[in-house]
This record gives sequence, C-alpha cells and structure tokens, in this order.
Amino acid sequence: MGTLSIWHWLIVLLVVVMIFGTKKLKNMGSDLGGAVKGFKDGMKDGASDAPAAAPQQVQASNANADKSTIDVEARQKS
Repeated sequence: MGTLSIWHWLIVLLVVVMIFGTKKLKNMGSDLGGAVKGFKDGMKDGASDAPAAAPQQVQASNANADKSTIDVEARQKS
C-alpha cells in the first residue's frame, strides 16, 4: 500500500482525461510550456543585466554617502 503501481497511475490518468478532456489538457500543457520558456528567458536576461547594473548602483551610493557613514557591504576586512 506504500507505493502506487502502474495500474493506479493509469486509472488516475483515465479519470483526469475523462474530467478535463484531451483538448483542454493539450492547451494546459502548451500554456505551461510557454510559461516555463518565458521564465527561463527572463532569468537569462536578468543574469546578463545584473553585472552591468551593480557597479552603477555602488557608484551612486558612494556619491551620496556622508563621510562619517560606513557602508558595510562595500567595506571588507582584510
């Protein structure tokens, strides 16, 4: 009773197909695939833009910083 056999999975698949229909399942699959592809493209674009944006942010924060303020992220112990 701990694991499900192939027959259990086939029955579950048959019930799902009977409830939703093959056309709706096909549309959901293509929508899910498009969403995953869009997410991967967004992650790829975000990763290529991140290194270029980081130095500008540090320069802007250093220009506005007070002389007595210590930026913990910018200073490292040596």
